Amino acid sequence: MLAADPAGAGQRARIVVFGDIIDDIVVVPQEPVRPDTDTSSSIRHRAGGSAANVAAWLGSIGAPVDLVGLVGADDVDRHTAGLAAFGVRPLVDGHPELPTGTIVVIVDGERRTMLTERGANSQLDPRRVTDELLAGAAVLHLTGYSIVDAPDRAALADLMGRAAGRGVAVSVDPASAGYIVDFGVQRFLDGMSGATLVFPNLDEGRALTCESEPLEIAASLGRQFRVVALTLGPAGAIVVEDGGAPVSIPAVPARIVDPTGAGDAFCAGFLAAWARVPDAVAAATAAVQVAERAVTAIGGRPLPPAT
Repeated sequence: MLAADPAGAGQRARIVVFGDIIDDIVVVPQEPVRPDTDTSSSIRHRAGGSAANVAAWLGSIGAPVDLVGLVGADDVDRHTAGLAAFGVRPLVDGHPELPTGTIVVIVDGERRTMLTERGANSQLDPRRVTDELLAGAAVLHLTGYSIVDAPDRAALADLMGRAAGRGVAVSVDPASAGYIVDFGVQRFLDGMSGATLVFPNLDEGRALTCESEPLEIAASLGRQFRVVALTLGPAGAIVVEDGGAPVSIPAVPARIVDPTGAGDAFCAGFLAAWARVPDAVAAATAAVQVAERAVTAIGGRPLPPAT
């Protein structure tokens, strides 16, 4: 089990992130893709994973954050050092057999195609988040990948219950419309049932509600969860709090280089603000500013700290 840092006890703005750590291979074709021959492209290797990206963005903006994750045994030191460089306290273990999860991300303007191997992430045990680690935290954040991949769904439900029982808000980014549909919508919603805050994008919102219009999606989810922030890419976000009227938050204009990780950056900006002052509209306004930084560089994390 992973132990908490006793010095962190009582820091109500501290955020515990549980979930995936990934090695991203980001491909940006420089011309239309041509089958059976070469296509000139920009190809970059980046550390990623929705949960790890959120943690990195949180650390980069000064929020106290712990990340509980699992990678291949040979990659523990590399990922631990990479996360620590952003100010994250990485509680990362290594799996003796499975490799670190890997995604090939093919970027086409504002759209992405992702080829995914979950690897060690599929064996991440919710019991690694101890009661000591939850003590004094403001938020427990996890992604839909943890719901779909959970090796023990009862243990995941127990984790969410333990957090709620200690006054820790539970935050969920559904993370993948395709996985939601494959897993089963109602089954997925049941897995999210203990959440306080949810951060779907438009495709995920459509999958979860069977609605098509953003305002209808946000209102529908707002009847199920206390705080909903529906992200809409360049159109900003829609926020519903305590079942109230949806509020539109405009995006910060940006030249989009790679949208990978923009939703993770939004989550980080929102949670950092909300953990200090639980005002969803103010938090979303802060979040779009962090998301704007994410789309202007390749990869899902902040630019590496200067050395």
